[in-house]
Parts: sequence; structure tokens; C-alpha cells
Amino acid sequence: MKGMTSMTSALHTGLPLAAGAASEHRTLIITLFSVFVAATLAITVWAGRQTKDATDFYAGGRSFTGFQNGLAISGDYMSAASFLGIAGAIALYGYDGFLYSIGFLVAWLVALLLVAEPLRNSGRFTMADALAYRLKQRPVRTAAGTSTIVVSIFYLLAQMIGAGALVALLLGASGEGSRRWIIGLVGLVMVLYVTIGGMKGTTWVQIVKAVLLILGTLLITVLVLNKVGWNVSTLLGRAAEESGKGKAFLEPGLLYGKDGTTKLNFISLGLALVLGTAGLPHILIRFYTVPTAKAARKSVNWAIGIIGAFYLMTIALGFGAAALVGSKSITASDPSGNTAAPLLAQEVGGGAGSTGGAVLLAVISAVAFATILAVVAGLTLASSASFAHDLWANVIRKGKTSEKEELLTAKCAAVVIGAVAIALSIFAHRLNAAAVVALAFAVAASANLPTILYSLFWKRFTTRGALWSIYGGLISSVGLVIFSPVVSGGEKSLFPGMSFDYFPLGNPGLVSIPLGFLLGWLGSMLSEPEPDADAKYAELEVRSLTGHGAH
Repeated sequence: MKGMTSMTSALHTGLPLAAGAASEHRTLIITLFSVFVAATLAITVWAGRQTKDATDFYAGGRSFTGFQNGLAISGDYMSAASFLGIAGAIALYGYDGFLYSIGFLVAWLVALLLVAEPLRNSGRFTMADALAYRLKQRPVRTAAGTSTIVVSIFYLLAQMIGAGALVALLLGASGEGSRRWIIGLVGLVMVLYVTIGGMKGTTWVQIVKAVLLILGTLLITVLVLNKVGWNVSTLLGRAAEESGKGKAFLEPGLLYGKDGTTKLNFISLGLALVLGTAGLPHILIRFYTVPTAKAARKSVNWAIGIIGAFYLMTIALGFGAAALVGSKSITASDPSGNTAAPLLAQEVGGGAGSTGGAVLLAVISAVAFATILAVVAGLTLASSASFAHDLWANVIRKGKTSEKEELLTAKCAAVVIGAVAIALSIFAHRLNAAAVVALAFAVAASANLPTILYSLFWKRFTTRGALWSIYGGLISSVGLVIFSPVVSGGEKSLFPGMSFDYFPLGNPGLVSIPLGFLLGWLGSMLSEPEPDADAKYAELEVRSLTGHGAH
């Protein structure tokens, strides 16, 4: 009865449920949270003092081992979408929400088998280094740099959404105005991480954060299973009962598979998730932080193991939140379910109002926030590095720039990109973080992946093919998102009061990914072969397979 009263009060006042119930412990929560954030910032400052040149700033001095980089990749990949968005999606949609976990994990096989080792051998700092190796430098770098920035901004939106929901929950902040201030502060800290720490600082924060996230998730998993007598069937049954959906909660169809459109949407989402990882710029630049291609391959192996264990535990997070917190309490806190994991932490720690619940809520929220900051720093670094190294140094300045000028440009670009992400995130807070990341995956798979694969494995690939593939995939995927239900036509869309959702699918991957591959092939076939194409391809093939000549 007390819980129902608390929930009703939260619904009417607009206060997040957990924050309202835990107000007496808010000082403790904020103190613990601040300590975690201060610790990660201290690591960044320490690492920033070790950053001496461009190799340090962009690639961490290539000084990380395969295991360290595997942890960092895990930390980069297990973002707010993974921890907050997927837990929320499972808690609200059951079986269909878990599809995100499966897609995110399977995607690593594509990255491991096709991209990790040859890309590490072929480039230096950015994705464009590999793409421009046997094609015309300036147009290809311009296209790749543009694509990197667009994909990164999409991904940044998801992290900002998670940050806004999370900090609002902790502070008991209600209303859109509060979240806008929170998003602005997150953006400021994000820019500090990148400009101070560079890749070394970002990598160490990602390593620490990956360890904390796995330990925190493991703790919640153990506590959830203990609550249900270590019986998974009991957990699933209780989740179905508390969801209000009954047996349907554990079966396909709540979110996808209801009709022809949702079935196509599911296929589109699956394509985007499985193919998107191998085209994500902030993941690709992680392969340059290790000294050899063997270490790059080893780091991906470690990442698959760590990420696989984490995604298995999202079953306990999502279904545990549905069973122990309930969908009504979750949606009262955040309609998209982004606060399901912190609410579950509070519940298994002793419940709202208890000291144990407050401590676990603070710890898990701090880990989640460190997750957001680490991923956001990686994304901002990837996009600012691409602007400074590809667009500024090699296109605008035509290679006639000093290393100091290039680094200064990268830091200025980080500020601008952060500002753009903050501005866009203010309108996107209604969306589920995992769904927004899936859009970033679709854009990456449409614009970047076809060009990477063609460049590495097709001798006939030309500059025109690269430009058609990148720009075609980019324009089609972003354009379809703009005219999809994500942007208008629904209660949780960016502009719920408008209606220009002419494209029925929530994810553009089903159309834009094949189009990106088709345009790359068509552009190449309709243009003359590159000068010395055979010799250049032979050089790239030897280099991508053996590492000979790699930086």
C-alpha cells in the first residue's frame, strides 16, 4: 500500500519515483556519485600529462596491450544504450527488448572476422587513413570525415538521453528544463575529458569503467537471483505477471511481429545491429591503440568474452526490473524505461527509503554515469580527430600543418561537436537510448561499412564508388530517419505535435544498408579504374594481411 501511494504521488507530482522516495538519502547519493565522477576525472588529468604528441592524443601512443584494449573496447561499447536502454527495453517489452542484446553481441563477429586486423594494418589514426590509401585523398577523406561526425553525433544523442534520465533520477529533478541543464553539464564534462586526456585518458577511464560496470551488473544479477530463490523460471514468471502483459511478455510480438510493418522493422533493426559495429568510428579507432595487428585481434577476442558475459546479465537486469520494480513504476520515472536498471539497484539494495537501497542506487548510477562519460569521450575524440586529421590537416591545409596546430584543431572541434550534441539532445529526451543507438548503427552500416569492405577486399573499387557509397548511405539513412516515426507522429518522437512520418519503419537499415553497397558497386563500375589500381591493391593486400609498412 505504501509503495502504491509513493508511486501515485510520483505520477502526479512529476518527480521520479526513486528520487522522491529516496529524498532523505539524497545527500549520501550525490556524495557517492560525485566521488566516482571526480575519480574518473582525476584519471583523465593524470593521463593528459602523459600526452606529448599526436600519436598519444589520437592513439594513446599505441602502448596498450590486447587485454587492456579489449577492456577499453568493452567500456566503449557497453554504453548507456547497453546498460540503461536495453534494461529498459526488456523491462517494458520482454522478449522483444532482449533482441537488442543479441544483435549488439553478434555484431562483434563481423568486426572480428572482417575488419579488426586489416584495418589496424592499413591505417594510422582514423578510418579515412585506410580508405584513402589507394583512392584519391581529398574527396575520400572529406566524405569519411563527414560520415564519422554524423554517426558520432547520433551515438552521442543516446548517451545524453541516458545521462539526462539518470541524473534527473538522482537529483529528483522534474520537467524538461531540468534535463536541459543536466545535459549541458554532461556535455561540459565530456569536452573536458577529451581536451585534457586525449586517447590515453579516455582509454584508462574506459578500462576502469568496464571493470566497474561488469562488477556492478554481476552484483545486481546475484541479488536479483537471490530474491527469486535462484530460479530463473520464477523470475520470468513474476516479470510476466508484473508487466501486465501476461504470457505475451515472454513471447515475440510485443514490439515487433504484430503486422507486416513491425516484422520489416525487426529485420531492419537486426541488419543495423549486426552490421553497424564494424562501421562505428569510435570502435574502429580503438584498433590503432595497440602496437600490432595480433594485439588488435586479441583485443577483439577479449571484448567478445567480456561483452558476451555482460549481455547475458542484461536478462537479469531487464526481467528483474519488470518483476521487482514493475512497468508502471519504471514508466512513471521515465516513459522510455531508461531508469529501469538504477531503480532495480535501489529495490534489490533494500528498497526506496532504505540506506542500502540509496547506496546501491548511487553506486550503480555512478557506474552508469561513468559509462556515459567514457563512451561520450570516445565518440567526441573519434569525431574531433577525424575533423582535425582528415578534414583540416589533409583536405583544408593539404598536409601543410604542424602537429601542434592539428592537436589544437582537434580540441576546438571537440568543443563544437559537444555543443551540437547538447543542442540536439535537448529535443531527444523522450526516446529510448538503445533505439537511438540502433539508428547510429544503421547510419554506420549504410555509409561506412560498404566503403571499408570494398576498399579492403575489392580491387575494382574506385574513388567515385567510395563517394557514392558514403554519401548515398549517409543521405538515405539520415533522410529516412527524418521521415520516420522516430522524429514525428508519435508520443515519444522528437516532435510529437507534427506528422511527417512518411517512412513507416523506425530503423532505416533495411533500405539504406543495401543501397550503400549498391551505390559503391555502381559508382565503381561507372568510373574508370584508379591509376595503378593493381599495384596499389596488391600493396594494400600485403599490408592489411601482414602489417608490413603499418605505422
